[in-house]
Amino acid sequence: MAIDRRKFSLGAIAVLTAACAKVPKGNARAHGDFWSQFRERFITPSGRVIDNGNGNISHSEGQGYGMLLAALHDDRATFDALAAWTQQTLGREDMALHAWKYDPREPNPVPDRNNASDGDILIAWALSLGGRKWKMRGHVERSAQVRRAIRQKLVVERAGQQFLLPGLQGFVEASRIVVNPSYVVWPALDHFRKVDGDGPWATLIDDSARFLASARFGAFSLPTDWVDVSDNGNLAPARDKPARFGFDAVRVPLYAMAGHRRALAEPALSWWQSHAGGGQAVPAWIDVNSGELAPYGLSQGGMAVVAAGLGRATPAELSTDYYAAVLQLLVASIL
Repeated sequence: MAIDRRKFSLGAIAVLTAACAKVPKGNARAHGDFWSQFRERFITPSGRVIDNGNGNISHSEGQGYGMLLAALHDDRATFDALAAWTQQTLGREDMALHAWKYDPREPNPVPDRNNASDGDILIAWALSLGGRKWKMRGHVERSAQVRRAIRQKLVVERAGQQFLLPGLQGFVEASRIVVNPSYVVWPALDHFRKVDGDGPWATLIDDSARFLASARFGAFSLPTDWVDVSDNGNLAPARDKPARFGFDAVRVPLYAMAGHRRALAEPALSWWQSHAGGGQAVPAWIDVNSGELAPYGLSQGGMAVVAAGLGRATPAELSTDYYAAVLQLLVASIL
C-alpha cells in the first residue's frame, strides 16, 4: 500500500543554487500564493486531491493534506468539499478509518479497504482544526472518532514500547512489525494530546520519540523509509524494501522541526549540509547500507525541506508534481 515516490524531479538540481541562497530577514515566506496554485492544480471541484505522479489516483494522505492546508489557509469552501468527498468515498463503514486509495482507472475505484495511518492522522488533525475554527461540531466529533480508532486499531506494543502501525493489514508478522518513521506526524500527535489529554497519547508520543532517536542507520545515522522492529525491539532497515533515506523519510525532519523536536532532524540536516554546503546537488536518496546515492537530486519539495532546515531560501515556484508541491506548502504552512 506504499505510494510510489520515485518521481522526485530531476529539475531540482537546477533550483539548488536558488534554494541555498541566504534569506534576507523577513522574506522567508516570499513564495507566492502557493495555496491557490495547489488548489487549482491538484483539487477537483468535487474535493478530490489528485496525485499526478501516480496515475492521477487519490489517497487518504492527499485528502488529509488538502484538508489540513485548507484549514490553515482559512479556505472553508475547499475544506468542506474535501471533507465530504473523503468521507463519502474513502470512509469505512465498520470503523472510523479510511480506505487508503481511490483509483479512477479501475471499475471499482476503491478495491482495497486497508487504511494508511498517516492519512487517518492527517484527516483527524484537519477535522479537529477545521471543526474548531468554523464551529462545526460534526467535524470535531468525527475527528474524535478517528483518533479513537487510531489508538484502538493501529498501535501495538513490542518489547515494552508502543509503535504506530502503517495500516491495519500487512505490517505484522510472527517475528517483526514493519513501521514507517514518516508516519509520526508530530504536530498532529501533539494536537491530539492537547485535546484528549495525556492518557490516550503520552506513551505513544514518548515511545515514538525514542524510536526515531534509535532508528538511525549507516555511516550518517539516517532513518530509512521503512523499518523492521523485531519482537525483542531491535531495529533494522526493512528487509524487503530498499534501505533508503528517501522519498518517505524526507518528512521525518520536516515533522520533527514542525513539532519542535529539532534533535530528531539533526542527522538528516547534517547529511544535507554536507552536500548543499559545498554547492553540490542534494541526492534524492541514499542507501544507508551501501552508500549508493540517487543519480538525481531532490525535488523542489524536498529542497524546500532542506532549505528550511538549513536556514536558506525556499524554491520560489510551486512544483507541478503533487508530492513535491505538498512538501513546499507544508514548509510554508507549519514551520
